[in-house]
This record gives sequence, structure tokens and C-alpha cells, in this order.
Amino acid sequence: MHIAGEWILLIFIILLTAVILLTLHLTQLGHIIHQRIPDRPRRRLFFASISFFFTFVAVRLLVASITHHIGPFSYVEMGGHHIHHLVWGIFLLLITGYATLAEVGTGDTPASLFMSRLLSLSYGIGAALTLDEFAIWLNLDALDYWGRQNRESIDAIVIFGALLAIGAWGAPLFQWVDPKKTSPPK
Repeated sequence: MHIAGEWILLIFIILLTAVILLTLHLTQLGHIIHQRIPDRPRRRLFFASISFFFTFVAVRLLVASITHHIGPFSYVEMGGHHIHHLVWGIFLLLITGYATLAEVGTGDTPASLFMSRLLSLSYGIGAALTLDEFAIWLNLDALDYWGRQNRESIDAIVIFGALLAIGAWGAPLFQWVDPKKTSPPK
């Protein structure tokens, strides 16, 4: 029995999003993040960074397990065509971009804050799914995923991830280490 890749991706996205949102809402870590990182835009960048890095690692592990026939996993196929995960990433980026343009999640209500966090997580997931196959869309060759050209995908992941991290993890996150040296953001 093989589990199709689209179900794995869907389950992964839902679980990752739920775990991060519950962690932020119900744990001490969520309380620290809420206290030390201003809500907009740094907290949204932080959420996007976290989901970006987790998604990248998970997708790399999933593709490696499919490639090496470990576990019951298989590629996503529709009508006999392999659907690369960058397609799902682009789809998520389009939805997230449209919702952002429509100013979803910009209010102060609990529902608006939830949507803001959900859009941030979706953006990170979509960016990771898309950039993980950067070498493929740059060179238009599916064999580049594991080939020497794949270095371009890793470079794109590192550069984009670093930009997300710089925007999100600046000084505000680490102020809790020594609260005497810095005052919390207002």
C-alpha cells in the first residue's frame, strides 16, 4: 500500500499548522514569543520562518524516502503526470498573496489575528515547497533534484531562509535571555 504524496503533503501541512498554532496559544513558549516579538510584521515573519524550515526538512526527508523506497510513500500523480511539490507551493503562495492583498488578517479581532498567523504559516510552507525545487524550475530538468545542479535549490533555500530569519529573529526574540540588558518592545 502506497500513500500518495498529495495526502502526505496535505496531512503534513495541516498537522504542522495545528501544532504551531497550538504551541503559540497554549504553551509558555507562545507566551514568551507574544511578549517579546511585536505582532506585526516581526511575529508574522517569525511564523513564516518556522514553517519554512520545518517544511523544507520534512519535504527533503519525504522525497528521500520516496526515492529510496523507504516506507509506503509515493509521488503525486494526476492523469499519469508527476506533479512536483513546487506546484503546491506556488498554489499556496498565490492564495496567501491574494489574501494579503485583500487585507485578510489585518484587524485586531481574535479571528483576524488567527488568519494573520495562518497566512504567515502558509507563506512559509508555500515558499519551502517552491524553493525546494528551485533547480528544477531554473533548469527545467526533473533530474536536477538529486543531481549536481540541485546545489542551486539548497542555495535558494539558505538565502531565502536567511532573509526570513533576519526579518523575524532580530534582537526582539533574544531579549528574554537577559532581560536586564534590554527592555521589551512596546
